[in-house]
Amino acid sequence: MTDPTPNPDALSDTGTERLPLRVFAEKAYLDYSMYVVLDRALPNIADGLKPVQRRIIYAMSELGLSAGQKHKKSARTVGDVIGKFHPHGDSACYEAMVTMAQPFNYRYPLVDGQGNWGSPDDPKSFAAMRYTESRLTPYAATLLNELEQGTVDWAPNFDGTLEEPKLLPARLPNILVNGTTGIAVGMATDIPPHNIRELVAACLHLLKHPNAQIEKLCEFVPGPDFPTSCEIVSEPHDLMKIYQTGNGQIRARARWERDDDGNMIVTHLPFQVSPAKVLEQIADQMRAKKLPLVEDLRDESDHENPTRLVIVPRSNRVDAEQLMAHLFATTDLERSYRVNLNMIGLDGRPRVKNLKEILSEWLEYRFATVTRRLNHRLNKVNERLHLLEGLMIAYLNLDEVIRIIRYEDDPKAKLMLTFALSEIQADYILDLKLRHLQKIEEMKIKGEQEELAAERARLEALLGSDDQMKKLIGDELKEDAKKYGDERRCSINAKPPPTALEATEILPAEAVTVVLSKAGWIRAGKGHDLDPTALSYKAGDEYLCHAQGKTNELLVLIDNRGRCYTLSPRDLPSARSQGEPVTTKLDMTPGARIIAMMMGSAEQRHVLGSAEGYGFVARLGDLESRLRAGKAVVTVGADASAMIPALSPEPTEDRLALATAEGRLLVFALAELPELAKGKGNKLIGLKGEDRILAWAVLTPGASLALVCGKRSLTLKPADLDHYVGTRASRGSHLPRGFQRVDRMEIETPRAAP
Repeated sequence: MTDPTPNPDALSDTGTERLPLRVFAEKAYLDYSMYVVLDRALPNIADGLKPVQRRIIYAMSELGLSAGQKHKKSARTVGDVIGKFHPHGDSACYEAMVTMAQPFNYRYPLVDGQGNWGSPDDPKSFAAMRYTESRLTPYAATLLNELEQGTVDWAPNFDGTLEEPKLLPARLPNILVNGTTGIAVGMATDIPPHNIRELVAACLHLLKHPNAQIEKLCEFVPGPDFPTSCEIVSEPHDLMKIYQTGNGQIRARARWERDDDGNMIVTHLPFQVSPAKVLEQIADQMRAKKLPLVEDLRDESDHENPTRLVIVPRSNRVDAEQLMAHLFATTDLERSYRVNLNMIGLDGRPRVKNLKEILSEWLEYRFATVTRRLNHRLNKVNERLHLLEGLMIAYLNLDEVIRIIRYEDDPKAKLMLTFALSEIQADYILDLKLRHLQKIEEMKIKGEQEELAAERARLEALLGSDDQMKKLIGDELKEDAKKYGDERRCSINAKPPPTALEATEILPAEAVTVVLSKAGWIRAGKGHDLDPTALSYKAGDEYLCHAQGKTNELLVLIDNRGRCYTLSPRDLPSARSQGEPVTTKLDMTPGARIIAMMMGSAEQRHVLGSAEGYGFVARLGDLESRLRAGKAVVTVGADASAMIPALSPEPTEDRLALATAEGRLLVFALAELPELAKGKGNKLIGLKGEDRILAWAVLTPGASLALVCGKRSLTLKPADLDHYVGTRASRGSHLPRGFQRVDRMEIETPRAAP
């Protein structure tokens, strides 16, 4: 019986290899993934470069574009890179080159450009490569100086016609110096830039103390150092976590100051933040009238002040710290940066590393690089000494050498036989010019031999001692730190995350009157002089209720089912129009309708309850709801309705008056009611049968109560009210004939004496 599984290596009748689609797709995707990870997106820990960056720098060095040479057209460099080493798109190659030249992107730029290389406002606004010129910066020498000294391995280029270095012999830990970002397949890298002097100090400590803890290294490297000189405000434990695990987040914010006129001047922005975008974000808030604290906004950046954003406050009374905190929270004046120290290690595998692993592994690479450099130089010295040794033999036997050259048929073989010379020495002697046969040359040879012998002894001593090698590496690091390093640009000051100001804190409080119609149309007018009954209403609609307060106060609406909703007075349409249906702003249950509105401070107290005879006192702040559907506050029976809330200025001294359908009136102390956030409350008055509460009112001390029954009204003075005073939950006393059916109650407060 034959095996039904197809053989992956089987060939068809036409000689074409046949593979299952699953096998082919898996292999193709894995090959692509490894290519993207290793040869495109992730940097190598050795030199901190991606392949395209490495090829650009090497191609520029081959073109002679070192820091001391003249600039050349960038198109020349890009052409060499894509033609010789990197067969990809010219625009992608040029963009990588531009990034290495932008001082606001790279802490220590590798390319020195002339022309338009982009700006912080728009990093991609650089001119075409046919217009710009470039060369390497002095710092790039740290990557290239030892390239021709046998320090790195070489590999054929893509077409096998040239060789390119697999890595560059970096003299500094460039992986952390400039950092990088990249997205591979299934992984990414986000490495922030750091300060050279701090990294070198950590490396020197690690050379002396290989077992040093990360906490100790962080004393030398407290955090990243962005090129824009912003302020790092992350907590110390967050920064420590980054260097311990290789992952985390960094918060950076703009630096600002106040000038003599009281304006806020932003002088430094966070890394990779566009000044134009920040101004646009602030201007958007100003146009939306959400930032009245700001009067004007200007960009005064120039050559002397690369970043100078002027924020003019509305008045000197504006709290600058509070305003800037709001802008930090709502604009890019503060940004968070993801840190992911993912890189290709010396073993050729990508991995997230902590600070000690990165520096230790780079020092291992540096140790190997210096060892190869010294061995390369030692071989050159030995080769030269070998030649000089043969040359000295020739000078000591000059006449015989000349005779052999003149008369022997094979002078090379004769010289090797006569003086025991090697083939290399014999060729070198035969290639000598006559002018080098002067007597003085013998003295030069002896002097050169002595110098080379001393150098050989020094090299052998270095190669034979780890301590001396570490000292050499340390001295070179100190030299480079002194030559290329600078002071830290970003100050580190831990600060809590900023919080945006509430609308009530930003916008000025203005008097407002909110009006609601019976059909549920709501609107708001400025001031308290507005007559809500005189407004125009839609046909068939009329005034229901209104509330007066300020725009920074709570506006709470209550429906007949005891549910409360919250709206912002600022978001309501103007009273000049006929308003909007309140149902467009709230999610109300079918059949529910708004019966009243309350407006005031969070501490303001109202009496809430139902017509069934139960109620309680509630703070207005407890009735607030962020949901469009509101929240249930008053528990109401199926056939009952919530009462219109009654404002209580002083619950401890006020009294509550209730009138029922049976014509009874009860007055009792409001202090007998509990203060609740929601619920049914306590029994207010004794009801029998189908009796229910028709109206209620809060009586302040000394106030009179007017009962309105149809077109008739009855005013009860404080002395008259004593007849109706009772305890809570009692039935109350009967009202006079003709006033048993109370439509509403009105409070008449005593006038103050003139």
